[in-house]
Amino acid sequence: MNKGELVNAIAAEASLTKADAKKALDATVGAITTALKGGDKVSLVGFGTFSIVKKEARKGINPATKQPIDIAAKKVAKFKAGAELAEAVQ
Repeated sequence: MNKGELVNAIAAEASLTKADAKKALDATVGAITTALKGGDKVSLVGFGTFSIVKKEARKGINPATKQPIDIAAKKVAKFKAGAELAEAVQ
């Protein structure tokens, strides 16, 4: 499902116009992004939790050349599914 299909599904489920559903989706994604940038965790009970994880610098191997490389430290977004979502997709 892409963003357009998700907007259509939200509009149908919530009896909204597609424009209002797109605004709601954009606002939700924006709020989650802002919270994660600020170092907060976002928990949606029954759905899951978004958080930021710090990955330390490490050594790796370039698969094409087999040469060792240094992989820089970075922060990555992580999502852990809630119990209800996990059960629903089983």
